[in-house]
Amino acid sequence: MKIRNIAIIAHVDHGKTTIVDGMLKQSKTFRENEVMMQQDLIMDSNDQERERGITILAKNTAVIYKDTKINIIDTPGHADFGGEVERTLNMADGALLVVDAQEGPMPQTKFVLRKALDLGLKIIVVVNKIDKPNSRVSWTISKINDLFLELATHESQLDFPIVFASGKSGKSWEKMPLNFEEPATLTPVFDAILEYVPAPSCEPDKPFQMLVSSLDWESYIGKYVIGKIRRGKLLTGEKISILKSDGTSVSALAEKIFTYQGLKRIETAEGISGDIVAITGIKEVEIGDTLVDPKFPDALPAIKLEEPTLRITIGPNTSPLMGKEGKFVTSRQLLERIERELHTNIAMKFRISEEGKYVLSGRGELHLSVFLETLRREGYEMEVSMPNVITKVIDGIEVEPIEELTIDVDNLYVGAIKSEVGRRRGMLINQEDISTESTRLVFEITTRGILGLRGALLTLSKGTSVISSVFLRNGPMGAVLAKTRKGVLIASHSGKAAAYGLVSAHDKGPVFIPPQTMVYAGMIVGINGRDEDLEINVCKEKQLTNNRSVGEEGIILPPPLVLSLEQYIGFLEDDELLEITPNSLRLRKKILDFTKRKRASKAQ
Repeated sequence: MKIRNIAIIAHVDHGKTTIVDGMLKQSKTFRENEVMMQQDLIMDSNDQERERGITILAKNTAVIYKDTKINIIDTPGHADFGGEVERTLNMADGALLVVDAQEGPMPQTKFVLRKALDLGLKIIVVVNKIDKPNSRVSWTISKINDLFLELATHESQLDFPIVFASGKSGKSWEKMPLNFEEPATLTPVFDAILEYVPAPSCEPDKPFQMLVSSLDWESYIGKYVIGKIRRGKLLTGEKISILKSDGTSVSALAEKIFTYQGLKRIETAEGISGDIVAITGIKEVEIGDTLVDPKFPDALPAIKLEEPTLRITIGPNTSPLMGKEGKFVTSRQLLERIERELHTNIAMKFRISEEGKYVLSGRGELHLSVFLETLRREGYEMEVSMPNVITKVIDGIEVEPIEELTIDVDNLYVGAIKSEVGRRRGMLINQEDISTESTRLVFEITTRGILGLRGALLTLSKGTSVISSVFLRNGPMGAVLAKTRKGVLIASHSGKAAAYGLVSAHDKGPVFIPPQTMVYAGMIVGINGRDEDLEINVCKEKQLTNNRSVGEEGIILPPPLVLSLEQYIGFLEDDELLEITPNSLRLRKKILDFTKRKRASKAQ
């Protein structure tokens, strides 16, 4: 059977996963009565993916079209998960670049296209969502052409086919249609794959060789080692060697071999050259290792990854409420789980500091917070510090990461957005109208300046702005940024928050907790309207007397301010921690005791 290996790449929410859904359904991968035929976002099986509406983990699937097996790799669209993109593009020979017909190319479009072109993949452009009321197809194609001119490393890469699509409707066209209601299918997408994506280079008579591009785990089978067989073939039960990045080798046995069919792994007797397979029975293996015939131990080039830009300190929960909600509360349990994550999350780095603290590094706030949320849902309790930007010293000069920040916002809020980004030393490099009501602002800004910015911009724009960023380069370390956050309200007593005590807290600023919430001294319960921190007793209750005053019968409080995990991380200052448990997110001061905290601040 003929084989094609393609990746689907795009910016967040441009429709990759929806198009994969249509390809799975229209290729008759599922029976008509299977539940997947009625589902949307079939590939986003992770709970957080469905809740956030983004792809986090790259996934493999396969369909059969005209006697050709098409292996499809659905990749994330957010820059924070670029590690997933970088390792899985190694398995592809071509890519569908999906671009929203209204938004046009966005920062992550540029990021993933550069990676695909560097690997020499054949690109098919899919202009998606052409049926949106504000779609700008001609403008989008013009911007795509500009992007290819900027990124192409060879003249042949400037010649790329374009398919027009409405992924949500499961329709596509070779040319821009006059009527979106006419019957149509994704056949033009399938035909373009067969016509333009080259078949994998197959050398079936040569010794077996495969680069490990991904790992997966099932409790009853164990570890799956996933990759594309570069040459030769592999039989069930065959002995192989694992070539490690440090030059050593380990012997192993391929117990079972699986290929992909729809969402399933199908066991097979042999894996053939050019196909994407999953192998079990191999334990001592990491992403980037090469599996080979023991008689011909030649390694493939390792996967190159961009370095992390942010780090946080993570440790077991030490608050007075420790152990009341989680199943895993010790530092040993936390360390074991982090080490397990590092086997598959290769863009994440970990070290133990000289003080014995766990330091976790990642691509951005979202990359780190998704892992923390995963730990939380698995029953772990932990506390994390304020994120810090990772700097480097190059030629004796300290440099820091600089990002391209793109914000689509209603015209009404353009001034406020510019002002907020300007406070963080962001430099406006481009401004253009998207429509009569909205504007696209493009800034260059340090990663330091982006910390906590997303939540602030969403507040300023009443939740209407679309914000994305991508790493540009390292630049000389800039000046210290002014504090962008007000002071906080700190609980002075432990106990249950009372409505009476919360009244005065709400008078000072937004409050994070409702009445009857357990608090402890040193816990942060709200935001002060002024720059300094303020101690407040939210457990204080009304003294019972025989005298009644007018209006004291009922206390009406505004609803508490609810922040997400990422927003809390962006909110943190250097002397604060975020306590994360399966049921709660609590901000606290590192030093809970008021007197000790004051003494420490004076000593600095």
